[in-house]
Amino acid sequence: MHVIDPPLPKISTPREIFLELDKYVIGQDEAKKVVATAAYNHFKRVIRKQVKPDGLIKKSNILLIGPTGCGKTHIARNLANILDLPFCACDATEFTEAGYYGKDVEVMVAELLFRTDQDVEAASRGIIFVDEIDKIARRSHGARTGAGSRDIGGEGVQQALLKLLEGREVFVPLNVTQHWNKHDFVLIDTSDILFICAGTFSDLPAMEPGQAIGFSAENQRSIRNKRVPLKALQEYGLIAELLGRLPITVQLDALSDAELVRILREPPDSILREYTELLALDDISLEFCVAALELVVQTAQKKHLGARGLRGIIEDIMREIMFEAPERRGEKLTIDDKFVKQRLTEMDYL
Repeated sequence: MHVIDPPLPKISTPREIFLELDKYVIGQDEAKKVVATAAYNHFKRVIRKQVKPDGLIKKSNILLIGPTGCGKTHIARNLANILDLPFCACDATEFTEAGYYGKDVEVMVAELLFRTDQDVEAASRGIIFVDEIDKIARRSHGARTGAGSRDIGGEGVQQALLKLLEGREVFVPLNVTQHWNKHDFVLIDTSDILFICAGTFSDLPAMEPGQAIGFSAENQRSIRNKRVPLKALQEYGLIAELLGRLPITVQLDALSDAELVRILREPPDSILREYTELLALDDISLEFCVAALELVVQTAQKKHLGARGLRGIIEDIMREIMFEAPERRGEKLTIDDKFVKQRLTEMDYL
């Protein structure tokens, strides 16, 4: 007699996840589609395991490649918010090979556990974002470190990450602030934790002879929709075993001026909406001219700051206005390009 499997619980479709991401993440449509699909498949796998533990669906961790300030962390953080999952972000450079001074890779799982108030079940289904993955690239065989020829902060960390990415039961310290001392541990299975790794790979080898595709190159946007070959990532210094556990590779584009202007204005959590609400509490109306926003964006692009640098620039522009805000109740403030240029000059941006 054929047994019919019970239907899966209702989960957001890739399109629904994409549309929610689209509210907060400007541009990077291809990356949002890939991440949304991977998250959907991951959810199906987690739910399916509850019904059929020996299912065939494998975990699909993600590798995001793109220049600074293009939205890698932003995509991962908003994905966790949309799916209502525990989330933690860490830098790969914080970790060392087990047995050396520094954080063991299990500490990143401990940080996720900390975010859930020590709820092991919730933590075992969360999302861990590992930034600066390119900074732990394997050094050349002839390189020497303080530990002789051992690469304790590069290849050693990559090797240590393998068990987490693949999915193993690992002992995780309960006290993340004293991970180098004796303390209590808890056993967590990382099989259902989605790992999203990211890096700039600024001097990545060319995909084609004579083509500079590194994200430090001037022609960043000319490489749109071209997938980085695994061979290039191996030559960069990522070991094959690590790449095998990051089967989904997404290449993000450098953001255009128009997209950066949209980032300033459109998302529900945009910096301009934040300042508008702050000043409204002092009964002040705020408006930025388009020309002023374009000047802000041009400054961020010139300094190679990407979207991440927009907040700092706006903070500097608004500093005096925010100081005087309680004394200017009832006013309507219009920020034009002339005022922005003056402030940027004073702050040594121009």
